[in-house]
Amino acid sequence: MWSSARLVRRWAATHPAWRTPVPRGPVLLTVEDDPAVSRAIARDLRRRYGGDHRVVRAESGRAALDVLRELTLRGEATALILADYRMPGMTGIDFLEQAMDLVPQAKRVLLTAYADTDAAIRAVNDVDLDHYLVKPWDPPEEQLYPVLDELLDQWARDSRPGFEGVTLLGHQWSAETQGLKEFLASNQVPYRHLRGDEGASMQQTAGIADDALPAVVMPDGVVLTCPPLREVAERLGLATTAGSPLYDLVVIGSGPAGLGAAVYGASEGLRTLLVDKAGVGGQAARSSLIENYLGFPQGVSGAELAQRARDQAVRFDVEMLTAASAVSVVAQGEGRVVRFDDGHEVTAHAVVIATGVWWTRLPATGADDHAGRGIYYGASAHEAPGCKGEDVFIVGAANSAGQAALHFARYANRVVMLVRGPDLRLRMSEYLVARIEADPRIEVRTCSEVTATEGDGRLERIVITDTRDGGTQTLPASRMFVFIGAEPPTGWLGEQFVRDERGFLLTGPALLDADGRTPHEWPLARNPYHLESSVPGVFVAGDVRAESVKRVASAVGEGAMAVTLVHRYLEAT
Repeated sequence: MWSSARLVRRWAATHPAWRTPVPRGPVLLTVEDDPAVSRAIARDLRRRYGGDHRVVRAESGRAALDVLRELTLRGEATALILADYRMPGMTGIDFLEQAMDLVPQAKRVLLTAYADTDAAIRAVNDVDLDHYLVKPWDPPEEQLYPVLDELLDQWARDSRPGFEGVTLLGHQWSAETQGLKEFLASNQVPYRHLRGDEGASMQQTAGIADDALPAVVMPDGVVLTCPPLREVAERLGLATTAGSPLYDLVVIGSGPAGLGAAVYGASEGLRTLLVDKAGVGGQAARSSLIENYLGFPQGVSGAELAQRARDQAVRFDVEMLTAASAVSVVAQGEGRVVRFDDGHEVTAHAVVIATGVWWTRLPATGADDHAGRGIYYGASAHEAPGCKGEDVFIVGAANSAGQAALHFARYANRVVMLVRGPDLRLRMSEYLVARIEADPRIEVRTCSEVTATEGDGRLERIVITDTRDGGTQTLPASRMFVFIGAEPPTGWLGEQFVRDERGFLLTGPALLDADGRTPHEWPLARNPYHLESSVPGVFVAGDVRAESVKRVASAVGEGAMAVTLVHRYLEAT
């Protein structure tokens, strides 16, 4: 798994609009109202520490507090503050006392004249001062550097590294906060979610009111309050509007099928646009570990597989849109027009629909009220560390539920799998069943159905009904992850797209009647190609297609096959 720092570097390398100047190291802040003295202090500090630290100057306490707020919002670490005692408007002692609230880990040094040493000595106890220095210090090799060396060594031992990614502020049990977390995770954006005292401190530093949460603090210190996903995407440098009105191929959906189609299409010379309203990877990106995908003997996380596929698509010049929702696909002459929710549209020679499926909503009383507030559909790998020491409930019995249970068991106190049927083996691969049965932290409750959820503003209890005798039991619960059913998101497509009774798109032979004839609406002399929908030139790949095999490998294969059929279609038109 990639480290946060590595994710930051990877993201900045491919998203220039998001990149900020990389600091040279922790900040040394000097506060001195005399410009000449301020320059002299900075000169001495740079001479000794400039290679590993960044020296920042301020000429008043008020200005220095503003600097500290900006550094904090940008995630930069402040290692040391040197403040002059006698400054107009705010003394060095008053400033250092307020600075403690912003950067409590920073070492604090008071600069004082010989006449003010008594005040400096009192400050050691009053504001937890780390040291005081009498001006001037000459030579610095004897009077300055030994003191600062020791303080910086202490800071380095005790401090945490600065964070260069996105900071998310918001209540843990907020559906809006959860939506932002999922969007950032889906787009592989390095972020941290600050809660508790850390979150309150950052919120106060940024001056964000409670009713303005959730908020996103960008790496350059810009604060977005209650932002729509489109605004976040644009600030991150993600494209939300197509760069051209015409493409050879538009792929809608960036799960394994969509990524497969985009990579194969672009690598074979088609100008390709890949569109997704959430992020790269689809449902597969939420899998903590995919162990049966060919070529990864140790398994691969869904997020890493999605990122590798995204990098591959970028290498072949696939243009990508995110936070963009397609609202219709319409045939106009030889073109296929894709319209988006923001009003713009593009025309393509061919379209691949690979929107995957959504998890079925839990049919339990109160479940909709607690969605995003303790009930979650699917689970990204990043959710598990936040469940340390808790009891976690997993609803479902397919491979995705099994992988989630095993991953959460590494952090949670206990994982309870709630399975409606009598046996896990009915829908889950044997290798997962064996591992689940061998894990002492996982409890499997078969013939169990969640019929109600309870709680004031968040999930607090669940009601479980035994499917054999109808008996019920109420259990305390704070987090429940649902992996049941599959609903195809096809309601946005027009009536000309033929679906089955569940909403999955019919393609190829499935469109033919009992006598092998095409529907009367089909305008061509030939029969539809294998993955072609009821609209010629619009193909369907992956889970959203009726009768598809719900596996990552088959989805990628269908994406590649769709491109082969696109070529056949283009050659025939």
